[in-house]
Formats: sequence, structure tokens, C-alpha cells
Amino acid sequence: MLGRLRVYVKKFDWILFLAALLLSLFGLIEIYSIALSQETLDLLNFKKQIFFISSGVALMFIFSLVDVYFLKSISRYLYILAGLLLVSVLLFGTSIRGTTGWFYIFGFGIQPVEIVKVLLILCLGSYFANLSTRVKRWGHLLTSAVITAVLAGLVILQPDFGSAFILLFVWFVLLLLSGFKYKYIISVVLIGIIIFASLWMFFFKDYQKQRILTLVNPGQENTLDQGYNVSQAMIAVGSGGVIGRGIGFGSQSQLKFLPEAQNDFIFAVIAEELGFLGVFLLLGFFLIFFIRLLQSVKKINNDFGIFFILGGLGLIFIQMFINIGMNIGIFPVVGISLPYVSYGGSSIISSFILLGLIQNIIIQSKIKY
Repeated sequence: MLGRLRVYVKKFDWILFLAALLLSLFGLIEIYSIALSQETLDLLNFKKQIFFISSGVALMFIFSLVDVYFLKSISRYLYILAGLLLVSVLLFGTSIRGTTGWFYIFGFGIQPVEIVKVLLILCLGSYFANLSTRVKRWGHLLTSAVITAVLAGLVILQPDFGSAFILLFVWFVLLLLSGFKYKYIISVVLIGIIIFASLWMFFFKDYQKQRILTLVNPGQENTLDQGYNVSQAMIAVGSGGVIGRGIGFGSQSQLKFLPEAQNDFIFAVIAEELGFLGVFLLLGFFLIFFIRLLQSVKKINNDFGIFFILGGLGLIFIQMFINIGMNIGIFPVVGISLPYVSYGGSSIISSFILLGLIQNIIIQSKIKY
């Protein structure tokens, strides 16, 4: 037992873990800073975030010991679990700002779609790995699309278009990596454009269209409407300068001009209070995280492990990219958190669980390498 533990500690990717932990500590500092703006100092969210990070790290170590290849063998049952979670939240969940996507248990909000993102990577990774030695046909593409579309459709019913897009993006990334011919990929892109146009004409509500249109002009006629959040975030990002205004001295966040400062717009708070140097460090930690994942893929000797790690990398990257894009006005506000940084238990914990499963693949590959 002691020998196995010694091997586990030696093979564990501590640099990868440290990058994720530093990102979480980055967010924790800014959540504390935001709490300073309250009339009476309220550190409840700060304390809850410490609990979320601690729980996430603990679960990461636990899941790094769980054989991810066993989870692969029961992926179809995990897919059913994912579907049941999304159906349950539609039937029994709590609505927040018009989205029925949360369960509340003992005062803590649980957002099932966050864990569904991890389960989808596992299920698609398993499916595409089983296709790795076979000729890819339309039936295979359609099956993978249906696997994803069922879950994405349930998420859209909440409605949560941002998370639904994330699920579809993960599918598309794994589709690109799975070896389908270009004609299939081009067809998927064209079908996606047709579906988006149809949604725009027949399904999107006015406020959802306005969020997208805000991209064209976030700072003028929409300043007091849908563009307000984007405008305030852009002001915060631009006012930080090189070294920032200092922790607790960001005018946009401290004077509450910036809505959802600890969630969707925590990047703007970092840019305002810690400036270019803070943003440089933040992006540096993400870069280290991504580089370590890419380096680990070179040593993985099975298709499922490669698909899972690259799917996880794609998930973290697109969420980071969209969140930062929201903050600087190049994407609409769709409620996507900054991985490992934004306030929120479901996102933090599911991200660390994902990291734990990736660590398990890395550890097993190093033992067998």
C-alpha cells in the first residue's frame, strides 16, 4: 500500500495541479476584494469559495485514484445519469434569472450541467475511441451528434444557450480529432449555420437576439440595456493600466457598476485591480495548464486517454476564451464562468473532478510508459 502511494505521488503531475490551484487562489483574492465593497463586510461568499476549492481539491485526489478506464466501460450508464440529471433539474430545479438549472440543497446551489460536461467528454471519448480503427461513416457521425444533441437540447430547454454551445463545441473538437474526412466536417459546419439561422428566426427570444447584436455596438445605444454589463466590463479592463488600481480599489467593482463581478466578470475585476501584470499572470497559469496537458498526451498509449485529455483541454479552453471574450466585448454575455477562477461551487468542483480523472490517465500512462 505504501509502495503504491509512493508511486502515485511520484507520477502525479504536480505542475498541472499547481497551475489549477493558483488560478483558484487568483479568483479567491478577487472574491475577497469584491466583499470589501459591501456596506458591512460580508465574507460569506469568500468562505464558501474556500469550501468549494477545498472540496474540489479533495475530490480531485479521490478521482485521480478512480480507474477512469472502468468509468469508460460503464459510459453508457453514465450517459443515462447525465440525461436524468438534466431532466430532473427541469422538473424540480430552481429558476434563477429565468434559467431553471439549479438544485438547492442545504443552501448550496448545484448546477447539474457542469458535471454533465465532464460526463459528455467521457462518453464521447469512449465512443470515438471505439471507432479509432474503423472507417468513419455518416452513421458514426450521426450517432455522436445525437449523443450530444440530446443533452444539449435538454440544456437549451432550461434555457442555457451558453452551456449548450459548450457541449456542442466539445463534440466538434473530438469530431475533428477522430479522423473523419473533411467532407463530413464541412457538412457539420454548414448544418450548424442552417440550425443557427433557424433558431434566430423561430426560437431565440428578443433579449437573446439583443445579446448577440450587442457585439456589434456594446457601448452606444445599448449602454443602459443589454450592453450595460459589457460596457462596464470594458471600462474596468481598460482602466487597470500596467499594475492596476490595487486590491479593493477597483472603482467599477467596488462601486458596484460591474454586475456579477465575482462570476461572469471576474476577469474584468482582475484586469482593473491587478492591471496588465495580473492578466499576464492569469493567462500564464492557463498557458502552463494547457501546455502540461498537451505534453501529457504524447505519453498516452491509448485512444480513449488521448480523447479524454484533449476533450478536457477543449472544455477548459473554450470556457476561458468565451468568458474573457465576454469581458472585452467580443462575445455576448452567456453566463459562462472563468474555469477555476469564478465564484461557484458546481464549476469549481466539476473542473477539479475533471482534473482528477486526467491525472489518473497521466499516472497510469507513466507507470506503463
